[in-house]
Amino acid sequence: MKFNGEILQLSRDISLLQFVQENKYDISKIAVELNGDIVPKTSYADVMLREEDILEVVSFVGGG
Repeated sequence: MKFNGEILQLSRDISLLQFVQENKYDISKIAVELNGDIVPKTSYADVMLREEDILEVVSFVGGG
């Protein structure tokens, strides 16, 4: 899988929700694009990641 521009080997079947949680993302502060499409947060648990996927996770940072 390509994750944020880097090749990443998936060692097991994993849902998008599990992936972002295991990588310590705050779900309320990210947007996820999978294979060119934005994934609604309500779908994270239902989306299973595959080796051929391209995943981008963007974190929102406050500032001023």
